[in-house]
Amino acid sequence: MATSNHSLMINFILEGLTKRPELQLPLFLLFLGIYVVTVVGNLGMIFLIAISSQLHSPMYYFLSHLSFIDLCYSSVITPKMLVNFVSERNIISFLECMTQLYFFLFFVIAEGYLLTAMAYDRYVAICSPLLYNIVMSHRVCSIMMALVYSLGLFGATVHTSCMSMLSFCGSHIVNHYFCDILQLLTLSCSSTHINEVLLFIIGGVNTLGPTLAILISYAFILSSILHIRSTEGRSKAFGTCSSHLMAVGIFFGSITFMYFKPLSSNTMDQEKVSSVFYTTVIPMLNPLIYSLRNKDVKNALRRVVGVRQSS
Repeated sequence: MATSNHSLMINFILEGLTKRPELQLPLFLLFLGIYVVTVVGNLGMIFLIAISSQLHSPMYYFLSHLSFIDLCYSSVITPKMLVNFVSERNIISFLECMTQLYFFLFFVIAEGYLLTAMAYDRYVAICSPLLYNIVMSHRVCSIMMALVYSLGLFGATVHTSCMSMLSFCGSHIVNHYFCDILQLLTLSCSSTHINEVLLFIIGGVNTLGPTLAILISYAFILSSILHIRSTEGRSKAFGTCSSHLMAVGIFFGSITFMYFKPLSSNTMDQEKVSSVFYTTVIPMLNPLIYSLRNKDVKNALRRVVGVRQSS
């Protein structure tokens, strides 16, 4: 209890992306633009799926939740980051740091499992098309989404509870623009060996588990596609999976690069580039990937725009 009370009085100084004052304004404008595109893109995707009857299918049901999660976890990090660009002293309290860490982990872990659910959806659509509407009923999709959010909640609670039990002596400089697990482990004045092991165990389950499930799903999908005789049929089947595969590769690739290596091998520049990518860029890319590479989304958007112009 004493350790907890001591930690609650700790402040963290967020050092940010650069120490050069002349770059603060350009970086602020850059990331403000990225955040605006992220908000507009994800809200637009949610709105388009909600009003377009042709997008009322399990695939787009999951996609609307993906847009919601991307919007939320970007909003956990980016507004504070933008404030830091224009503030002289960027301080975050221990309680604020743990709160930011909790919600960030909740949405990131949930996104990993949601991408797994979307892989299963593609597996059923391609390998068992005649049973698709039965297997992927609205009730089943709702249960899957409840499980996705529950796993995110559980992972975030365990991680944050372990981090909150660490003791921190005095104020610390965090060489990030947000409270990052690896940074907090290195700054703790208590033993972090157990927490580091726990980080890799829980992080491994939440990353390798979904990755393995996605690989198995796509192994069956690839086998089914190769049995399709027509070139057009194969091309169409690959087309329905390409956007999801791209989103999976970008998301899990950046997470793996960031966290699944020894702490001693991390360099500050590598950490910053990787963290910028998966906290600010990925939430912006996902709606672009699914809109620019998806004919159904583009057709629905044309209909909505056409109806508004004609009215």
